[in-house]
Amino acid sequence: MTTDFAATRALFHLPEGIVYLDGNSLGPLPVAARTRVADAVTAEWGEMLITGWNRAGWMDLPRRVGDRIGRLIGADPGTVVMGDTLSIKVYQALASALELVPQRRVILSDTGNFPSDLYMADGLVRTLGQGYALKTVAPEEVEAAIDGSVAVLMLTEVDYRTGRKHDMARLTAKAHAAGALTVWDLAHSAGALPVDLAGCGADFAVGCSYKYLNSGPGGPAFIYVAPRHADTARPALSGWLGHEAPFAFDLDYRPGAGIERMRVGTPPILQLAALDAAMDAWDIADIHDVRARSIDLSEAFIARVEAACPMLSLASPRDPAARGSQVSFRHPEGYAIMQALIAEGVIGDFRAPDILRFGFTPLYIGMAEVEAAADTLARIMASEAWNRADYKRRARVT
Repeated sequence: MTTDFAATRALFHLPEGIVYLDGNSLGPLPVAARTRVADAVTAEWGEMLITGWNRAGWMDLPRRVGDRIGRLIGADPGTVVMGDTLSIKVYQALASALELVPQRRVILSDTGNFPSDLYMADGLVRTLGQGYALKTVAPEEVEAAIDGSVAVLMLTEVDYRTGRKHDMARLTAKAHAAGALTVWDLAHSAGALPVDLAGCGADFAVGCSYKYLNSGPGGPAFIYVAPRHADTARPALSGWLGHEAPFAFDLDYRPGAGIERMRVGTPPILQLAALDAAMDAWDIADIHDVRARSIDLSEAFIARVEAACPMLSLASPRDPAARGSQVSFRHPEGYAIMQALIAEGVIGDFRAPDILRFGFTPLYIGMAEVEAAADTLARIMASEAWNRADYKRRARVT
C-alpha cells in the first residue's frame, strides 16, 4: 500500500490559518471522532444506559482498540490492552518486570527519560525498599551500563526533548544477554515510526494515545506484555477488571488470563470511542510511508532553519535515522520565541530549559506547512519579534 497523504489529511480538522507542528504533544481532532463520540454519548450511553457494556461492546473495547494499536507496534493480537494513564502503565509494567527477576534490585534508565517515568520508578523502589534502586546514566552510556546487576532496563525509545532514538533491538538483546528484562515507553514512537516489539523480543511496553494516535487530551494509555510473560506476570495494581471473573465479586484476587490481567479500572469509553475513530487513519496509511515522509519533512525544516537562523542550535541528532519524528532547536529565549511563533499561527512547543520542539506528522502536515513554519521562524528571529514581555510570561502549560 502506498499512502495517499492528501486522503489522510482530509481525515483531520485543523483550524484555518494554523500550521500545527505539535502533534507529538497532542494530535488534532479526527473528523470521524465527532460522530463516533456523539454516537457513544447519545445512541449508546443515552439510549442503552448501563446495557451498553454488553450491547455496545464497551467491555471489549480496550482489547479491540489495543489490537489496532498492536498492529502499529509489532505486537501479536491479544498482547495489548488500553486503559488508565501512561504513568500507571509504567508502574504496572515495571513492577511486574521486577518481580520476574527477583534476585536483582536495579532499574536502569537514562537521564533523558521522561520525568514521570523516573518518578514512578523512584516511587516504586521507595515502596519496595530492600535494596531496590533506580540508576540513571546519560543516554549514550546506557549500553555500557547494562551488567549483571540490572533487573530491568526501562527506556523511552524516543527522547521527548531532542527526539534522540534508542536502538530497541540492540539494547533489548544486550539486556537479555545480561539476564535483565526490558520496559519500553513508546509515547513518541507509536504512530510515528515502525516499531517491532515481537521482533525485538521486548518484554513490556507502554505508551499514550493522545500524541501521534490522536485520541484527544487525556486519552488512555496502552500496555504490552510479551506472550511468554502474559500468564506469569503478576499485576501490582490488582484492579477489579483485571480479575479472572470481575462480576463474581470475589473477595480474593485472581489475575485474568494473559493481557486481561493488566486491566485496572473502568475503561474511559468516550475517549476510547475517539481513539477507535482516530485509528481509522491507519486503515489507509502505512507506517513505513509515514516514517519516510516525516524524515523528508524534518530534513527540509532543518535545512531551511539552519540557513536562516544561525542563532538557533540543533538539539536533535543530525542523522534522521537516529531521531524520532520531531526536531528540536536550542535558544536561551526558547519560550518567548515559541510564544511569538504561536502568535503568528505556527504551533510547536517549548521544553525547559531552552528547547523549541517541532513535530512532523505526515498524516496531516505537508511540505508547504513546513516551509511556512521555517519562514515564519526566520522572520521572528531576524526581527527579534520574540523580545516582548508578554511572550516571556510563562503560562502554566508550556
